[in-house]
Amino acid sequence: MKVILSVLLFYFALGIDTAFSQAPFYQGKTISVVLGGPPGGSADLRTKAVTSFLRKHIPGNPTIIVQYMQAGGGRQAANHIYGKARPDGLEIGSMGAALVANAILGETGVQYDIDKFIYLGTPDSANHYLFLTSREAKLTDLEKLRSAPNVRIGAQSVGHPIYITGRLFAYVIGIKGATFVTGFSGPEIDLALMRGEIDARVGTAETMIRRSPEWIEKGLVDVHAGIEIPKGRKTPHFTNVPELESLAKSARERRILEMFRAFRLSGQTFFLPPGTPKERIEILREAMRKTLNDPEFAAEYRKLVGDDPTPVMPEALEKAIKELPRESEVIGVFNKLGGSGPLPPR
Repeated sequence: MKVILSVLLFYFALGIDTAFSQAPFYQGKTISVVLGGPPGGSADLRTKAVTSFLRKHIPGNPTIIVQYMQAGGGRQAANHIYGKARPDGLEIGSMGAALVANAILGETGVQYDIDKFIYLGTPDSANHYLFLTSREAKLTDLEKLRSAPNVRIGAQSVGHPIYITGRLFAYVIGIKGATFVTGFSGPEIDLALMRGEIDARVGTAETMIRRSPEWIEKGLVDVHAGIEIPKGRKTPHFTNVPELESLAKSARERRILEMFRAFRLSGQTFFLPPGTPKERIEILREAMRKTLNDPEFAAEYRKLVGDDPTPVMPEALEKAIKELPRESEVIGVFNKLGGSGPLPPR
């Protein structure tokens, strides 16, 4: 009887151990998503749209919370994930395109290596930036733009993505008399353009269609050039707008545009610390793939963010970052485009 009892106890214990070993790692766990931005902003909305579905697709359905680290324009969050977060798959970073741009451009305060992060993907990659002038400015073609003595281009602030994009357009188009007028919000730039307080602005095709459809319907603006991200992705209303790359005069200018596209393609990047175990990387990558392909996610993203998601899967994002232009000459010009000085010489 003692032998039989011992055998039964052995198999009973073995059954319990087997049951526990088969329980998903994430069952009963909490994942912290460390966001490099403030609550309530567009980055927060994109992040929450993803996390609400990511939980559904991770085996074990862990609790997911968002932790905000906005200092340094998000650098605090990236530095934390790189150097302080435990690589156990329970902390995920979420940051906009500045994650990659800050590292490549050598911004101060960067304490991470973008080539060592583990990338999970992004829901937000594609865009079609346009450079446009008000019809009242009478700058109806590229030659008039290039020869005008003072083209006033509106933007939010020095270093803002719209400011940098406006400077990039002015540089490649060859606008010699460009003046950059800052201090606006996005909608205020629209008002200033229609009031004649500025002559030009950069915007996205999607935003113009949604926010100012009358500009197109009534012919209130002239659209001169666009930057397609990814290359070849045009918005239906603007298929005949010249791609800015067709105006580039050198290989260096084309590399600058390639760098710009790669920065924007990274969108709202989700990433893990170096050293995360491979099996947990694959669990989270597969959950992200399922999230970004989930039709219900697309509907929720549209409702929260106001745009359609334009996802990039983990491996494609990792490849794009790895292949980013990193030549010192290209970085030097790009840094000047982000500054307040004169446009760099062509």
